[in-house]
Amino acid sequence: MNPTTRLSGYGIGLRGCHYRDFLDLRPAVDWIEVHSENFFGDGGWDLHVLDRLRADYPVSLHGVGLGIGSASAEHFDAHLTCIARLVARFEPALVSEHLSWAAIPGRHLNDLLPMPLTFEALDLVSERVDRAQSRLGRQLLLENVSSHLRFAADCLEETEFLERLRQRTGCGLLLDVNNLYVNQCNHGEDAIAAMAALQSAPAEIHLAGHLVTEDSVVDHHGDHVAEPVWALYMAAVRRFGEVPTLIEWDTDIPALEVLVAEADKARAAAAHAVAMGELCHG
Repeated sequence: MNPTTRLSGYGIGLRGCHYRDFLDLRPAVDWIEVHSENFFGDGGWDLHVLDRLRADYPVSLHGVGLGIGSASAEHFDAHLTCIARLVARFEPALVSEHLSWAAIPGRHLNDLLPMPLTFEALDLVSERVDRAQSRLGRQLLLENVSSHLRFAADCLEETEFLERLRQRTGCGLLLDVNNLYVNQCNHGEDAIAAMAALQSAPAEIHLAGHLVTEDSVVDHHGDHVAEPVWALYMAAVRRFGEVPTLIEWDTDIPALEVLVAEADKARAAAAHAVAMGELCHG
């Protein structure tokens, strides 16, 4: 299989606890996604495993630390250089990051902090995306994030911000359906309306579990995809068609077969959504 072929189908995030299972069993998933930062070293087991697996699975690189919306660019260029090195080595099908900020002068906060959704922020992120895509020599996808607050100065909805960013820079979109649901719960935002703001299909979709607390809903990636998120996912498929879809699971990670079963459930849900759409339009 050519690992640089455009992604299709249903994948799971590759995590260290499943390396041996992947090497021994080659589970039946269509592609794998890894967190870029876990492979920034010059050698070691992680890179060895990914070198082995990329012969059998298309790979998507998903970054969590670039902080593309940070006002301070102190960490940006060095981090981008590390991503560019991975892109050159592994030739991934897709490269993605988050619409978030993470750095202040002298400190990187190691978090995906929500952006103020303003035109000033749009100008800053557009310039950073242009720099990143020029450095990588390819399109970068940006993912919508979950949040527990919104800024008083916000004048755009998040997906409207992302759509304007896409029109300015030619970047792609990674649509996290669970994050849409979390923000619907936390802020009263309409997830269906958020998807309607997008004028073309995302290049990738993420699905994950969340945690419901007394105060808010947390995107913790530590459980099965919830039923309301499956319903939103099917709505996304009806709107955009089938999109490469990833199951994320990063805390309390279960046995590999549980993740594969979730990917199979996504495949079945998408097929059902497509069939229902054809029935309605038939």
